[in-house]
Amino acid sequence: MGGNMLTEENSYDLHPPSAYDTAMEALSSLITKKKRGNGSPVRGKYDKLERMLMYIKILDLEEQIADLKIIHVAGTKGKGSTCAFCEAILRESGFKTGLFTSPHLIDVRERFRIDGLDISEEKFLHYFWVCWHQLQENVNDELPMPPLFQFLTVLALKIFTCERVDVAVIEVGLGGTYDSTNVIKDPVVCGVSPLGMDHMEILGDTLGKIASHKAGILKPQVPAFTVPQLSEAMDVLQKKASELKVPLEVVGPLDHKKLNGVLLSLSGDHQFINAGLAVALCKCWLQRTGHRADFEENLPEAFLRGLSTARLSGRAQIVHDSPSTSSDESGVTKSSGDLVFYLDGAHSPESMEACAKWYSCAVKEGNHGSSIPSFHDKLRDVEEKLINGCTKQHRPQSNKISKKILLFNCMDVRDPQVLLPTLVDTCASSGTYFSKAIFVPSISTYGKVISGSSVTPIDISSKDLAWQFSLQSVWEKIIHGKDIQCKDSQMEIPESKPPWRSFNDDISNCSPANGRFTCSAVVSSLPLTISWLRGYVKENPSLRIQVLVTGSLHLVGDVLKLLRR
Repeated sequence: MGGNMLTEENSYDLHPPSAYDTAMEALSSLITKKKRGNGSPVRGKYDKLERMLMYIKILDLEEQIADLKIIHVAGTKGKGSTCAFCEAILRESGFKTGLFTSPHLIDVRERFRIDGLDISEEKFLHYFWVCWHQLQENVNDELPMPPLFQFLTVLALKIFTCERVDVAVIEVGLGGTYDSTNVIKDPVVCGVSPLGMDHMEILGDTLGKIASHKAGILKPQVPAFTVPQLSEAMDVLQKKASELKVPLEVVGPLDHKKLNGVLLSLSGDHQFINAGLAVALCKCWLQRTGHRADFEENLPEAFLRGLSTARLSGRAQIVHDSPSTSSDESGVTKSSGDLVFYLDGAHSPESMEACAKWYSCAVKEGNHGSSIPSFHDKLRDVEEKLINGCTKQHRPQSNKISKKILLFNCMDVRDPQVLLPTLVDTCASSGTYFSKAIFVPSISTYGKVISGSSVTPIDISSKDLAWQFSLQSVWEKIIHGKDIQCKDSQMEIPESKPPWRSFNDDISNCSPANGRFTCSAVVSSLPLTISWLRGYVKENPSLRIQVLVTGSLHLVGDVLKLLRR
């Protein structure tokens, strides 16, 4: 390893990193399919995992990967959160950590964390070009350059081995059996988070078929943990474990009493399931790597710190848009209103239900006036009660009127006739109703990898909005109980003066028969939509606008990027 490190440092001088956007252009050239759900067009003499092993051999990583002490996690929902909890727990326990997750929301460097921080641009470029040049010098017609996710996977393994992490937490990309990360042959422990119906066009149309793919990460005699699953999925997991002589243990949700008043940093009831799995994985990892882990009832302080500080953008994340202020004639400062974004990349029926429960709880808490605590908050010395996965605190009542708005998009391989009713019904069961739904295309595409500093186009009027109009039709049917044809009803958003009236109208004024879609709109430009919302709260200081952004991690990432500008 030492010699390898010196060689790479010398190569860094010989091949200085290019500009970051140049690396993004190179990455973009590895995208082999135009949209999610299309089968990979990479064909040839070798299958995916055979190619992965060959790429690893080219990069001279075989022995180093064997030395990595890996936690490998698959699942349909919650696997990213589980990985984030694991990384934070072990980092707080004093270990140098590496975390590989997907997808990224704003910048590709989010996928690679060292000691809890996104890898620096300088280090990313160094390792990127080392891998890029070595691979390019050795590929041929039978072994072409790896597609995007395969390249990112070998890059993660390169980074973690050269950075000499004590533990590498690896999230499966898609499935398990044939996922690029399954090149890992000897993890310390494996985990399977909750399973559900997602990526059916690739993994199969039954829960059993999906579970079979996820179970593919289990390795002979390597301990594995899962959470309570539906019987169809659990039967498959247990059968696979039995075949491999894998000790498979089912762990329940973390009992919040074990947190000693500490709050999970990731919001929502479902996070107690992910936290319970993470605690079991970390405890097993400590035991199998020769470290003390003899606790049963009380969680160690390091575990509590990890559970209260883990972070994962775009999952049950709340962003308070910075309000502007103005002064009246007497010089008294007045707020311009509240605009709060609730972001969750839910895109399966199960995750949409969890998202709706979290949002319904969070907006009620938000109506008490104070900001909802973020993951940066440390141990709290106030009495708190966990209700529905949210923090209930005694706060002064606010006299502001709340309007709840849905900002939605999903990929066309998803079924909005399942996702949207799940969202609406779950919210309604908690007494949460939307004043308006806005359907807007994402800016991000599968055709290009962009950096966090890339310029965001403001007007995308030429974008095909047929899918967004079909989403609107589903929404209008939910609201009105009958089929509604939504076309050519695109809302115009003048850059200078947005039409406030459409926000002020409520659902009772919505009359699709007369062409009045006041309870929904299709908008071609996400940047102008954000600008429009900001303008609305500025003109209406008595309002609190609570925007749920969901249906797509790409949409969530685009909104986060715009809010940071």
